[in-house]
Amino acid sequence: MSDAEDKGYTVKDRRFHQLSEEEKAEARGGESSQEKAFKEAAQKAAAGAAGGPEITFSSLIFSLSSTAFMHLGAIPDPNTGKTEKDLAMAKQTIDLLGVLREKTRNNLDSEEENLFDHLLYDLRMAYIKEVG
Repeated sequence: MSDAEDKGYTVKDRRFHQLSEEEKAEARGGESSQEKAFKEAAQKAAAGAAGGPEITFSSLIFSLSSTAFMHLGAIPDPNTGKTEKDLAMAKQTIDLLGVLREKTRNNLDSEEENLFDHLLYDLRMAYIKEVG
């Protein structure tokens, strides 16, 4: 065989004693430098957001509902301050909330269920008013 034919293959020694320290840490189940950097960045982001509101299931539902109301034109876009309608996005968000409601049925406390049911009802009625 000529040297030109042999260039298609690369052999890398993967025996443990031949690995770099980072590869050895990964093989032992430890963290690589990329994993460490990701965790550090996540911790910094969490520390920066610590002054914000507490993240709860109710805040998630409220956030998604606010997005749907924004797409219905009921509240202004917080980024632009303009009130615009996007009924396709409103329907998608309302449907997403509906799926989430079905998947969480009997797994929420009474306060969360009450909030979810009322917000979903209000959104559906507002959508019907806009479309119909």
